[in-house]
Amino acid sequence: MPFQPVQSDKLSAAVIRQIEQLILRGVLRPGERLPAERELSERLGVSRPSLREAVAELETRGLLEARAGAGIYVTDVLGSAFSEALIGLFSGHDEAVFDYLSFRRDLEGLAAERAASHGTDSDLKVIATILDKMQTAHGKRDPTEEAQLDADFHLAIIEASHNVIMLHMMRSMYQLLREGVFYNRQVMFKQRATRSTLLDQHRAINAALQARDGAAARAAVETHLNFVEAALFADRKAEAHEAVARQRLQRELR
Repeated sequence: MPFQPVQSDKLSAAVIRQIEQLILRGVLRPGERLPAERELSERLGVSRPSLREAVAELETRGLLEARAGAGIYVTDVLGSAFSEALIGLFSGHDEAVFDYLSFRRDLEGLAAERAASHGTDSDLKVIATILDKMQTAHGKRDPTEEAQLDADFHLAIIEASHNVIMLHMMRSMYQLLREGVFYNRQVMFKQRATRSTLLDQHRAINAALQARDGAAARAAVETHLNFVEAALFADRKAEAHEAVARQRLQRELR
């Protein structure tokens, strides 16, 4: 008979599984530092040798890394989602920018619809809290902070959809966006009218989510990303016109 004696998991195996789940579900994020060994062992209720064994195994698996004198961190594996050659292609062609926005519109619309029904009350509080921070940052007129919170807002919606594959795929996409591979987010926050419109659009997304209206949440995300696409297209067109105008000016100055 194909049965084996039942054995309880080693404590280190239970620790490994818990940390893996926290990383998978996006609770522990890439680049995040784990608590100090003593504190973490106390929180987990295991001995420090069991914790060390678990951490060593997770390092072997590439999920954690020890930094000399700094502690244990979740490995920043986001860059591995795309090869350097592909990232170079993305950054050099406008086609990738608009395909990226189209991809986001489809995926984030679905995520918002799912978040309205699958998100917990705490998920929706996270989204509302980030929106409050966005409104505060708007008053400071700090485009860097606004751009960061904008990304956090959208990722919180994806987290609230409770689909771990979508979460890690989109987190990887947002990392490239933060690095300016697809476009410079701060371009969207230069003009006051644009900044106000963007904030209003995020308010509309949040309102639909808080009302748990999936169709309205999806429509609000699509409206927002349509606006971003149009604004970026206009910016690209203005840059092209300016390049031609500079050529004409150079000819006249000769």
